[in-house]
Amino acid sequence: MRKGVGVSEDSEILERAMRYPYAVPARPFVQQGHRTLDPADVEIDREQRSRLLVYGSNASPEMLARKLALSADPVLVEPAWLHDFDVVYSAHFSPYGAVPATLQRSLGTTVRVAIIHLTAEQLRLVSATEPNYDLVSFASAACELPSGESVTRLSAYISRHGCLLADGNEVALVAVPARDRRFAELSEPQVLERLRLQLCPEESIDAFVLGAVTDPDLAQARSAQLERRALSPGS
Repeated sequence: MRKGVGVSEDSEILERAMRYPYAVPARPFVQQGHRTLDPADVEIDREQRSRLLVYGSNASPEMLARKLALSADPVLVEPAWLHDFDVVYSAHFSPYGAVPATLQRSLGTTVRVAIIHLTAEQLRLVSATEPNYDLVSFASAACELPSGESVTRLSAYISRHGCLLADGNEVALVAVPARDRRFAELSEPQVLERLRLQLCPEESIDAFVLGAVTDPDLAQARSAQLERRALSPGS
């Protein structure tokens, strides 16, 4: 236990890191505060919203409730399939201790993502939580919604740190479904354990994760070690 911090708080930090990217409903849903609602019960004007492609935790009710806590408006989330990309680990540590995700081109792969419909205020709130990402426009993406609609013009957050490499190759998130995936898959606990062995083999996994959360300089230094061998999206 760290000085001045209870076992319960440490456990919550560890659980949050290890559970990334959190549960995502298979069907469209609306998130309003901590309530997850049926889209049929909420009126949302899609034409007045920005359309953002998300993957990993930004598609989960848990993370949306955190990031949009200051917004009273509901947000519509629609599951989708993105062609010729995969969701892989980024070469950095998040402020909450997880190794988060980014997109990487992968010809022939179709990966599960989501489209969220945001107000201008909501987009600003989400952007404020993404210091390690750039908001990038895709003019020719191939993304399919459950309705059969094909979306080609989208924006998405892409990691500034590139893709995490293991044995010279990108690593896909096993928690994110994909068809014809060509990258190896690992879970969040497996990735954290590999990085612990590589960077701090003398530490326990708990100490390794908690250290990155409580010491931003340490997390930045560790991220820099990963980033030296990282690939940029599309490489």
